Amino acid sequence: MKKFICLLMMLMTISFAAEAKEVNVIDGDSIVVDGVEMRLEGIDAPEYKQFCYDKNEKKYPCGKRATEYMKSLVSSDIKCRKITIDKYRRQVSVCYVHGEDINKKMVAAGWAVAYSRYTHDYDKVQAEAKKEKRGIWKGRFIPPELYRRLNN
Repeated sequence: MKKFICLLMMLMTISFAAEAKEVNVIDGDSIVVDGVEMRLEGIDAPEYKQFCYDKNEKKYPCGKRATEYMKSLVSSDIKCRKITIDKYRRQVSVCYVHGEDINKKMVAAGWAVAYSRYTHDYDKVQAEAKKEKRGIWKGRFIPPELYRRLNN
């Protein structure tokens, strides 16, 4: 009987893993997976309505670009590991698509900064993005946390 129950549980796990998930991108560091709102742990992306400046001082919608990049990363294969719950009752998570950390990919591409107040997991990746002038590092920008304070 124990073997049957173990086999049944294994089959149920496999079928749930194969089910397509509904994934919606809110912005560059927030997503909704199967109705659960998540804030990606350790990163802070420009706010959706935020503008930045490129190397020629031309203004561009960096928040929208960060959101679009996040949309290019997510898929129904997403798996998220819950770290905690934030003050807004969102699940703070590290998410993976095809086994790759998408939080890290956002920072590596320069579309999010490492949120070093909470973790140093992405500091090295950010240093590389900054050195290579990727994403928002191509020009100048207001750090997302400061932008929120100034605009709320």
